[in-house]
Amino acid sequence: MRQDDDPPRQDPASNLHGGLLSAVDPLSALTHNLLKFDRETAYTRLVVHGDGDEDAHAMLEMLQPDQLLAVPIVRPDDARAMLAGLWLWHDWLDQSHAISQALEGPDGSFWHAILHRREGDFSNSKYWYARVGHHPILAAIGANVAGEIHPLPADKSFLRLLRDGWNPDAFVDLVEDVSRLPDDPRLPTVIAIQRIEWQMLFDHCARQAVGK
Repeated sequence: MRQDDDPPRQDPASNLHGGLLSAVDPLSALTHNLLKFDRETAYTRLVVHGDGDEDAHAMLEMLQPDQLLAVPIVRPDDARAMLAGLWLWHDWLDQSHAISQALEGPDGSFWHAILHRREGDFSNSKYWYARVGHHPILAAIGANVAGEIHPLPADKSFLRLLRDGWNPDAFVDLVEDVSRLPDDPRLPTVIAIQRIEWQMLFDHCARQAVGK
């Protein structure tokens, strides 16, 4: 359990998006509204069965990638990757898939890998994680996850996540294991970890899109 002298940690979803982006936030008001919408329950399912939130769908289907940012876009594919992430955040997997599978490069593969994990296609998720390669945010994900699990009792299933900094395949295995047991005590931590991964990839794509 958390020690008394540990600093309080924020849920990544409650801090969207203050900690990882630059001091000058490039996100548009529309994007902020989508990130605030249904913030307490969004992206809390490990494996998604059925559709996502209908109100979020109505907002998302009106959006174009160039509306996600309040500054000029330098790399359009990264803005499209942000849109794939937003569909995924609100549990609309087919719409996210249509975007990510059309994107070349590691960012599209990363969203594609997450999507397949969340639909329960775990072997396919590992295939797409392998295509991501040495993505620049992997070490930072590992560092943030280490902070999340540090206060917890030692658990090999969590410690394996940090092999080589961050091990996406080990996280796929953990999600597969925990998703089979609705009362698994590890569930809240696994949800927090998947939100860390999402936020760091989304923020990376936002920075890339504006040339940071």
